[in-house]
Amino acid sequence: MTRDAQQEQRDIKERTGVGSVWERSRMLAKQEILETAFRLFTGQGFEETTIAQIAREAGVSQRTLFRYFGTKEDLVLGDHAEYGRLLQAALESRPADERPWTALRAAFASLAESLPYSPEDILKITSLLDTSPSLRARQLERRQQWTDLLVPDITRRLDAPSDPMTQVRAQALVTCALACSEIAVDAWGRSNGTVDLERAYDAAVAAVRAE
Repeated sequence: MTRDAQQEQRDIKERTGVGSVWERSRMLAKQEILETAFRLFTGQGFEETTIAQIAREAGVSQRTLFRYFGTKEDLVLGDHAEYGRLLQAALESRPADERPWTALRAAFASLAESLPYSPEDILKITSLLDTSPSLRARQLERRQQWTDLLVPDITRRLDAPSDPMTQVRAQALVTCALACSEIAVDAWGRSNGTVDLERAYDAAVAAVRAE
């Protein structure tokens, strides 16, 4: 297809709204699946709820459900590969001379603003994490994947980036920052949303940096 033909198709979609209608339908289907999943998870437990039950009650096939969500854990924690890329992009967009802890804090804040979760959703997620070993394992897997994405940028921000020990320092720093973020969210969840999330994160980071 020529470039002109591709542009013509895009123009037609914009005029007819075909693309936007499809996207709205897709988002509505995903939202229905998520709402059904959270209702079942909170009502009977994450481990006890099956994909087949979620699909049946959401009125979709299991194949459709897996097209939107790769695993059952992704229904709770989201697409951690996609969110990792968003976090990486947010970090890399920070000023080159910004120090690692400052850049990471700003990147975390940027990611939080872009996530499609309400405070009520996050409270449900933290509650499910407390009771599900498979979700905890998935969270650890996510932390490792995100660490791998963030370490290169943090290495560049540290002194002597060519020193082999600098990458060790960068990996330790990123791992601690991610753990502090999770600890802050856990504290916020246990307080039923009354603890200030940013203050909890700053307190966790201050404790690490004081030692």
